[in-house]
Amino acid sequence: MNLKNSFLLLVLFFVPAFLSAGGDHQNGDAFVAASIGEPVNLLPLFAADSASAEVSKLIFNGLVKYDKDLKLTGDLAESWEVKDGGLRIVFYLRKNVKWQDGEPFTAADVEFTYQKLTDPRIPTPYGGDFEKVVSLAVKDPYTVEVVYKEPFSPGLASWGMGILPRHLLLHENLPATRFSRAPIGTGPYLLKQWKSQDQLLLQANPRYFEGRPLIDRYVYRIIPDQATTFLELQTENVDFVNLSPLQFKRQTDTPFFRRKYQKLKIPSFGYAYIGYNLLSPLFADKKARQAVGMAINKKDIIDVTLLGFGRPATGPFLPESWAYHPGVRESAFHPERAKALLEEAGWSDTDGDGWLDKDGRKFSFTILTNQGNDQRKMACEMVQKRLKDVGIEMKIQIVEWGVFLKEFIDKRRFDAVLLGWQLSPDPDVYELFHSSRAVPGKFNFVSYKNPEVDRLLEEGRRLFGEEARATVYRRVHEILSEEEPYTFLYVPETLVAVHRRFRGVEVGPAGIGHNFIRWFVPEGERRYKSPDRRFWA
Repeated sequence: MNLKNSFLLLVLFFVPAFLSAGGDHQNGDAFVAASIGEPVNLLPLFAADSASAEVSKLIFNGLVKYDKDLKLTGDLAESWEVKDGGLRIVFYLRKNVKWQDGEPFTAADVEFTYQKLTDPRIPTPYGGDFEKVVSLAVKDPYTVEVVYKEPFSPGLASWGMGILPRHLLLHENLPATRFSRAPIGTGPYLLKQWKSQDQLLLQANPRYFEGRPLIDRYVYRIIPDQATTFLELQTENVDFVNLSPLQFKRQTDTPFFRRKYQKLKIPSFGYAYIGYNLLSPLFADKKARQAVGMAINKKDIIDVTLLGFGRPATGPFLPESWAYHPGVRESAFHPERAKALLEEAGWSDTDGDGWLDKDGRKFSFTILTNQGNDQRKMACEMVQKRLKDVGIEMKIQIVEWGVFLKEFIDKRRFDAVLLGWQLSPDPDVYELFHSSRAVPGKFNFVSYKNPEVDRLLEEGRRLFGEEARATVYRRVHEILSEEEPYTFLYVPETLVAVHRRFRGVEVGPAGIGHNFIRWFVPEGERRYKSPDRRFWA
């Protein structure tokens, strides 16, 4: 799942490093990445899952983006001015940008994208960032002025949203358009082929305004099973994968892997969590949620499923963030206190069968997680055992990613889920926890509602300056930890393998580098040459 360029669930794509490398002789080869999930919709307005976001960002650009140091820099906007204390932003657009069909990019495309983001008929989860906009005016073909009704601190970052081509989508019904599977963007790669449940094939865009990417093809292979992915890695049929802790620590500690692949630990900006459906009578009472949290041993989960490559989570902000509240501690592992809380909430073993009951109903629920993530499956199994010890029956259901989103998350057909969010440098969590987002198509799918949190999240968006905003978000951290709409589990380290033939890989604050288009493979080390039938459409 993804929250614009703010939140990503299990980000599998990385942004590679800048490398000064010129000359057409370096063009060539293919980069083959493996993903456990298939994209659902490549339109930026609907790219709400990690797989969709990863591919969409190769095809589309926003006005701004984060650089390798997590600072905002220009993308389709060459520069901008923030005026009147944040009430106005004037964007000056690049003049050398063309859509992948050759048409020029202009301010009309920005205006069109804004209109769709704020159209109530368009079920985009990203519209919240644009509700404070009073007007967007096209001053000339390459100048756009955005006016806000009040200061909005995430305003500039929100324009990282991918811009849509007006000339192709003006008369399209966006939620149903075929364009979502055959998009035309301004980005470094063009989608050439999409074979469902198999792969997406992207080709370097010769018109890209920052220069043609040096890697000819980007292949996004869909391999739902981690064991199969690892076999493909062993035969060098994939160039980039996320490794499990076991694979990273032991199974790749061989001369072959050391010779062929770089293994890297990437700083994580995300956390794993159990999210409760607060509309369920099982979890409407916070005491039940708190009891589940106390019954879980987070350290055991980190030691067993992550082999220590992680740390406990205490809330929606990480220690590296200025929004983090250092006084909030992780929920302690305390089974006896968990049992007492459950009894206070009316749950008891009235018939002596070992399971808790209330009003004739057994405390039994199903937790969902996505297929292809062994760590989450193992975590579910460990939670299952701990909950059994306090009298709660938890069943586990593993679901394919696209089905998971469409049939369960979007329709609120779940008791609890084990998922994760990838965080933005900006701590705005309005889309996750504001009550207005507890509707279908939005990210508050657990249906959390708290008037004080609503007020704080609104205030956090009006304030500028880290110190003032930190006070607000630290209070949010306290409330969410106490009310526990999520049980915040752990912050995993991201463990990856990258084939050594690619030059320029470096770990930075934003992950692995910041500029994939300058990666190259020396001619004598290339594996794929046109026309290779596997990766050349």
